[in-house]
Amino acid sequence: MPTITIADTGYSYECPHDDTLTRAGLRAGLGMPYECNVGCCGTCKVELMEGQVESAWPEAPALNDRDRKRQRVLGCQSRPVSDCTIKVRLTDNAATAPRPRRFKGRLAAIGDLTHDIREFRFRGDAPAQFLPGQYLLFRLPGVPGQRAYSMSNVPDDSGEWHFQVKRVPGGRCTGTLFDVLRIGGEVDLDGPYGHAYLRTESPRDIVCIAGGSGLSPVMSIARAVMRDPALANRKLHFFYGGRGPADICGEDMLQALPGYGQRLFFYPAVSMPELDTAGAWQGRVGYVHEHARDVLGTDLPRYEFYFAGPPPMAMAVQRMLIQARVPMSQIHFDQFF
Repeated sequence: MPTITIADTGYSYECPHDDTLTRAGLRAGLGMPYECNVGCCGTCKVELMEGQVESAWPEAPALNDRDRKRQRVLGCQSRPVSDCTIKVRLTDNAATAPRPRRFKGRLAAIGDLTHDIREFRFRGDAPAQFLPGQYLLFRLPGVPGQRAYSMSNVPDDSGEWHFQVKRVPGGRCTGTLFDVLRIGGEVDLDGPYGHAYLRTESPRDIVCIAGGSGLSPVMSIARAVMRDPALANRKLHFFYGGRGPADICGEDMLQALPGYGQRLFFYPAVSMPELDTAGAWQGRVGYVHEHARDVLGTDLPRYEFYFAGPPPMAMAVQRMLIQARVPMSQIHFDQFF
């Protein structure tokens, strides 16, 4: 098994031929930098000083010609062919417990949340250990590469992992999940990963903002907050946006939690009122980040923020919070592409 040495640190770790430099390092407890984990963001770049690797995605957009000339590779896509020496700056926030592992998940249950969002429940071979807000990487039969999906449940000993997934038109991964995989079917899972996990040490009230299947990680966070006695004094404001009324979901799950209406509040918004053909929508019309801004006003810097959703929504939320001078240490999201 190849040994990976991190230059100028004294650290080394073993990396199987079928694992990647970044994930094997995380499994060894090292703070390997990463973000999207699928080759699109470039956070995981390392300098290959000695040895050979092969890339699972040679054309990954996060790697350019300048990187290649400097012997830089994407740690999340690079599998070792030999012993290697790499140069990388380790980070504290990347090494979060529990350590990621690879395991099989068996599909145990399916349920529809909206016309195009479905909850998939998988059962693993051990207790489900993760931090609320984190994700797993899926490898589905017949689908090249991996996809990241966030958990919607909370960690426990049941061994169950719940995911709320939005169908992507023409998407091979969601097509397989929705149309091919059946109860009892197995998938390869890897994780947990992600930095947008619940900060239980924060003294601030919490704001969750989501759109589409971004519902999943913030639902996990809401459930964790409401069940933790140590967070009993925290209020949580949950904003959820969709194009039309048929896209809105989540309120029934929040209503099932203790404290709904007292310290847990739900704010839905639709951005395309013309989709309300029945004329029944009585709620907010507009973008979900604008709804959060209007409800919370000048108090935005007083909150801890968690958000997830389509990239344009995530960028709009981030821009709004920066303009409101919310410290970056209070803003938590994972980049997905």
